[in-house]
Amino acid sequence: MSRGYSALGVYSPKYSQNIGGVLRAAGCYGAAMVAIEKPRCPTDPDIGGATDTMKNSRHMPVLIGPLRNLVPHNCVPVCIEIGVSGAIPISQYRHPERAFYIFGPENGSVPAEIQKWCVETIYVPTIRCMNLAATANVILFHRALQREEWPA
Repeated sequence: MSRGYSALGVYSPKYSQNIGGVLRAAGCYGAAMVAIEKPRCPTDPDIGGATDTMKNSRHMPVLIGPLRNLVPHNCVPVCIEIGVSGAIPISQYRHPERAFYIFGPENGSVPAEIQKWCVETIYVPTIRCMNLAATANVILFHRALQREEWPA
């Protein structure tokens, strides 16, 4: 395993099922934490609902608050957003050692004020927008593959 870590931030998720899917992706790929800003669904006591089948919310920190305040120290905030001028396609992206990947809601985008303080913006080229959890899986898989973190 290479050094460093990944963490996920989700802005204004609408459904607990999607939070659960993000938590599952985080657990599958060894993310250090998940942070959530302005959830629009119940977050307690079972934050991920039925889709957090591994109950990852019990095994990693899940923080709720402003994402900017939850970026881990010395970690690169990376916005995941399609249709942004200057965004880098994931196929051309080199993941940093410590990354805080920020995803928008299922029915919207990462707000411009968050995009501004992100160091980089990347996207997964698709014909239509992807599900929040699917996008998290693609980003984390690409990171693991690139950083040679894929289990043998």
